[in-house]
Amino acid sequence: MSVAATDTRLGQERLHQHRRRRLLRTALLGVSLAYLAVLLLAPLAGILWVAFRHGFGDIAQTFSQPDVRHAFLLTAIIAVVTLAVTTFFGVIVAWVLARQRFRGKSLLNALVDLPLAVSPVTVGLIAVLLFGRGGWFEPWFSAQGIQVIFALPSMIMVTTFICIPFVIREVAPVLEELGTSEEDAARTLGASSIHSFRRVTLPNIRWGLFYGIALTTARAIGEIGAVLIVSGSVQGQTETATLYIFRALEERQTESAYVVALTLAAVSVVLLGTIEFFKRRSSRRDGS
Repeated sequence: MSVAATDTRLGQERLHQHRRRRLLRTALLGVSLAYLAVLLLAPLAGILWVAFRHGFGDIAQTFSQPDVRHAFLLTAIIAVVTLAVTTFFGVIVAWVLARQRFRGKSLLNALVDLPLAVSPVTVGLIAVLLFGRGGWFEPWFSAQGIQVIFALPSMIMVTTFICIPFVIREVAPVLEELGTSEEDAARTLGASSIHSFRRVTLPNIRWGLFYGIALTTARAIGEIGAVLIVSGSVQGQTETATLYIFRALEERQTESAYVVALTLAAVSVVLLGTIEFFKRRSSRRDGS
């Protein structure tokens, strides 16, 4: 076989392989888009249609209800406190897991994922066991005049427990990938550990931290199982936005339920979209 014929055959084989890879990529892209359309876009489109099918009148009426405004306020309080606690301690735990070597590290690493494995309803029942009437810690809190169950403290507590892993699991891999060279260099130049963390480590982990914050926020505002158990779902008092949706659907207030659900979804989408926008802009600026 001549050299020209061999080159022609090899060129045809490479072209055929290129076409197969291209076809495979197209097929995978189609499957991904279909998957997202069925499980994400279609339900979101359904919520939009129900919320807006009668115009903006239902939206204005929904937000004019005192119960709805209180539910959003309560949800915001729970989310903010949960976010503050899980972000502060999450960064510390992530740093310990990524930087330290100690006995029991594997156990700590497994405990971080425990909230993902335990049902939220179980979390709520455990809180009732510990702090409810006749619970282990109920006498002490009662003596201090503090009501935990069927009040805001228990709602914050169970939401915080459920949201523990998100910041840790977003930040720890980033810290492991970064290594310690820049931190060591900063300390060599005289920077303290706190100054090194604030000026070197924190800027390097900021995107992982932001994504952890976004996931924590979305999980906190959308929690229902554990909160339903410990709150008592008292209308206008211990009813969060998700609990309002649950009650509104039971009472056939479909439009109001979907308006509140759409609002919660919009918060998560806008937060993630904002982070992605600024991350891409930062990447383009750093690359230019």
